[in-house]
Amino acid sequence: MAVKLVDKVLSFMGFEEEAVEEETKFGREEEPEEQPWRQVRVVVVEPKSFDEVKDIAENLKNRRPVIVNLEQATPELARRVVDFVMGASFALNGSQQKVGSGIFLFVPSNMDISSELKDQSREKGMFSWMRT
Repeated sequence: MAVKLVDKVLSFMGFEEEAVEEETKFGREEEPEEQPWRQVRVVVVEPKSFDEVKDIAENLKNRRPVIVNLEQATPELARRVVDFVMGASFALNGSQQKVGSGIFLFVPSNMDISSELKDQSREKGMFSWMRT
């Protein structure tokens, strides 16, 4: 009975609640917090006309990475598309990389490109896959 009286007095003064809060704090620290995974939508585009570059720039503006496939494009269209999208990417602080023959990756500023590919575009030219 004396124990219950002491518990009531401690509880009234607020000591018991703090002890309980500390225990829950320690319990939370022991449990690892799960990081929520964000799903990233990658847009793949194969432009047939220059009118489609606006949509590519909008995707970059909305922080979506874009893969542009220009393998089937005419040399003139490919140059115009790459020039425009590179300019849009630069203006949005994004980055770009040629990842294949006529295939380019453009990412917004919230993403980085990590690559082990050798930079062959400088050696052979950016549009080396095209027949001129």
